[in-house]
Amino acid sequence: MAWQRFTERARQLVFFAQEQATQLGENYVSTEHLLLGLIRQRDSMASQVLEKMGVSLAQISVEVHRQVTCVENQPGRDMQLTPRSKRVIDLAFDEARQLQCNHIGAYIGTEHILLGLVREGEGFAGRVLKKLGVDLDVTRLQVQALEGYGE
Repeated sequence: MAWQRFTERARQLVFFAQEQATQLGENYVSTEHLLLGLIRQRDSMASQVLEKMGVSLAQISVEVHRQVTCVENQPGRDMQLTPRSKRVIDLAFDEARQLQCNHIGAYIGTEHILLGLVREGEGFAGRVLKKLGVDLDVTRLQVQALEGYGE
């Protein structure tokens, strides 16, 4: 993973996702862990976007924790992203490039990871976001409005 393309907050989001996975006894980072890492940063761009759309971070947390089960941790393996989580990161980078007018130095922020989660749509996090009424086009417009893209 090209960490230099991540903002500090996006790196922190992935670190928080790893922590969430560990707390739930998992040896991998899946989309639900990315979503839990995202909502842990209450002042991030992604959190602001969700709140502007009327989706509470507490609602997301309740919905995720209602559906996940804690398993006995099996220590000793490196914490890897699942293939679906890797796809989310790829989609996040694609969203960042599109929103930043294909600049060579496009960066991935928390808002792009949110867009990747929504756009992927089939994983645990995508289903939770869809259930809470999060739509890709509306989310993209909110990101653009907050960041001043396209002005």
